[in-house]
Amino acid sequence: QVQLVESGGGLVQAGGSVRLSCAVSGNIFSINSMGWYRQAPGKQRELVAAMTAGGTTNYADSVKGRFTISRNNARNTVWLQMNSLKPEDTAVYYCNAEYYVDSYRTSNSWGQGTQVTVSS
Repeated sequence: QVQLVESGGGLVQAGGSVRLSCAVSGNIFSINSMGWYRQAPGKQRELVAAMTAGGTTNYADSVKGRFTISRNNARNTVWLQMNSLKPEDTAVYYCNAEYYVDSYRTSNSWGQGTQVTVSS
């Protein structure tokens, strides 16, 4: 059983900062990509930022220059530093991990989600 436990989030004023963290535990051979997605009310879930084990990053255009993803491979942990927050960043943020369960089989798991609310 693989678990993704998120922390961080909450209520913040526009222009403020929030840091999210996500720790992955369980029966994992290795983790490939770790990332963050978000879903605002009435909208589809969208990619915010992701990072491969090798350090390659991918950001949504809307967060480039404001958000930074980082990870510690030894600790199976990923963070999302969110600066210069805007009301439109308000959403439930989900951690995601793509991983190998053995040397050739892959799987994908999600965290429970954490609410980030940005007030104007």
